[in-house]
Amino acid sequence: MARREPSIKAPYSNLVAWQRADDLFIEVHRMTLEKFPPHEKYELGGQLRRSGYSVPANIVEGNSRKSPRESGFFFNIACGSLSEVGYGLHAAKRLGYIDQQTYDRLDLLVRQTAAPLHGLLRRVRFGKLMLSQGATIIGWVLLVSELL
Repeated sequence: MARREPSIKAPYSNLVAWQRADDLFIEVHRMTLEKFPPHEKYELGGQLRRSGYSVPANIVEGNSRKSPRESGFFFNIACGSLSEVGYGLHAAKRLGYIDQQTYDRLDLLVRQTAAPLHGLLRRVRFGKLMLSQGATIIGWVLLVSELL
């Protein structure tokens, strides 16, 4: 029987970035189905739902990867998708599909999701820098645990 390596990563559900991205996806999904006109439910609405889903899904994928480079790749995709959600909400407001209050509430969720997501990216980049400068894995884990 093969020996499993212990994982140092927390389950994705413990990540604040994932929790907020998951909440954002649910809100955007419901909003597009409830407020968008029928002809937009599969155009802009569908695109908003896909990009909204992509944010938490890519955080999960990045968190499951073994190397900082791989994790960073998926966290970067999540950031791009989050930006796309932000623009889609802006377009929906300009087109009159959502009111200012709805836009403000969802835009706040986008910004509240961006902060911890960018923190994940910084942690991955900082970890790569430390490893490239000769720091040991144990030293890196201790350093990251202090940042948490």
